[in-house]
Amino acid sequence: AASSSVGSDAELMDGAYFRSCAGMLKVAQMISLLVGFISVNNSTWTDYSAYSYFQIVTMCDLVMILFFYIIHIFRIYRKLTCVSWPLAEFLHYLIGTILLLIASIVAASKSYNLTGLVAGATFGFLATILCVLSIWSSYKVSCITQSTSK
Repeated sequence: AASSSVGSDAELMDGAYFRSCAGMLKVAQMISLLVGFISVNNSTWTDYSAYSYFQIVTMCDLVMILFFYIIHIFRIYRKLTCVSWPLAEFLHYLIGTILLLIASIVAASKSYNLTGLVAGATFGFLATILCVLSIWSSYKVSCITQSTSK
């Protein structure tokens, strides 16, 4: 009975995903987005529209990355087969990275050397680089794998 409960627990959560490259990359993205958001939120703003846009983009990206992280950890992608999860993740990263790059450029240009705003923009650029790495890895999974399997 003990071995069957361990097997069902192993089925429920993917412990190996925590230690995988993709899992650690998602955690690094979420941390950099959160630090960027907090840095901008706790600073004196020089341009309301630029930094409110930066905050919206960072929080939307953070929520979506957390969503895909939970999808992978709890193996929800195995139960909901009607969605192409690698393609959905690829499209999310593609659109989110472009928006994050624009938000970071705007935030950096409106920072006027205020430390918190520069730090927020810097972490936005760091998250952009990490998202580009995720675009490449999800592209390899969704496009290259599907084209070689046909």
